[in-house]
Parts: sequence; structure tokens; C-alpha cells
Amino acid sequence: MFDTYAAKYDAWYDTEPGKTIFAMEMACLRPFIENRQPWLEVGVGSGRFAQALGIDYGLDPSMSLLQLAKSRGIRVVRGVGEELPFKSGQFVGVLMVLTLCFVTDPEKVLREAGQVVKREGWLVLGLILRESPWAEFYQRRGREAHPLYQEARFYSRRQVEAMLKRAGLGELEYRSVLRQPPGLASYRPEMPVAGYVPDAGFAAVRSCRK
Repeated sequence: MFDTYAAKYDAWYDTEPGKTIFAMEMACLRPFIENRQPWLEVGVGSGRFAQALGIDYGLDPSMSLLQLAKSRGIRVVRGVGEELPFKSGQFVGVLMVLTLCFVTDPEKVLREAGQVVKREGWLVLGLILRESPWAEFYQRRGREAHPLYQEARFYSRRQVEAMLKRAGLGELEYRSVLRQPPGLASYRPEMPVAGYVPDAGFAAVRSCRK
């Protein structure tokens, strides 16, 4: 589905709300991304997050999105998160932004990510958690047959933490942003806050490989 809608998906980030929300999400994620390399983004999409955060490698199943990511200087690999084509412990960290809700087997994706991260390396997730009003907004759009969100599945904080624990990842840290309601024509910038905020539209979660 992302092959068909790649250009439209990427262009949203150049809209007025897209620019502001992207800046807030970046501010939320950036403190969790260490400067050491190499990092991998699973579900790299068009490469906007990887480029802005200085992440070298990106994996995605969509060739159309990978072409956009490559144009942004990312070293791209075609594949799926359930079967990562990398060596054990190859990366300092793995990033997944708005990816977990679209994968077929989220537990397997997290286990694979845990395997390719070095000991005491990091997995960073950017999530819309099920408790957030933004999850209900996108679920409603899915029920209205939106081509992207009808495939999305959102997970609760408890579900995510349980999956991370089973994947051998712990020491969770949260940052939250976007407490304004979904569907507005424009958004005012917000500063992210440390910790978990149930009504926030975007949560960054960092966990450490044990």
C-alpha cells in the first residue's frame, strides 16, 4: 500500500500541520538517539526521520519509499522487520517510528531488533499508543476505508511494554508530545516532556538490550 501512496505520504510532511508535527516528533526523539554509529531505522519510509537524526541505514519493504530515502542519503535495504538481514549485534541502536502499528508480527519485529542491537545498545520507538485520542482518530479513518489506516493496529502502553520485555529489552524511558487534538488545520509548537502522558499524540520509548 505504501508503494501506491508513497509520494502522497511523503508530501504530508511539507504541509502546514505536517511541518509542525514533524518538528515536535523530532524534538521528542532526538534526546534518545546517541551520536555513535551505526544506527538502523526499521520502517525507514521516505527517510525523513533517518536523515534528520543522522541515521545511516534504513530498511523498508516499499521500493517507492526506499527510493525517496536513498535520495536523502540513507543506505537502504529492502526487507521486513520480521526477518532482518543483518548480523547479530551489528548496530548501536535501532529506531522504529510509526512502524509497529503496520507490521504483521510486532513481537517478532521487536525480537529481531533486539538481536541486531549490540549489548547495552538501544531500541527507540516512536508510537501512537492506543490510549491516545490520536489512535481513535486514525482507527476511525481506517473504518472509513482510508487506504493506509485501515491496516493499522495500535497497541496500549501495557502491551508494548510486555512485548519489549519478552524481546529481552528493558530499562524503559518515555518522552511525550502533541497534546492538541487530532484533525486540526494547524498546530502550535509544543515542547516534549519527560515521561508517559496518556493523552499525548506521540510517545517516544527507549529501551536497552540486556
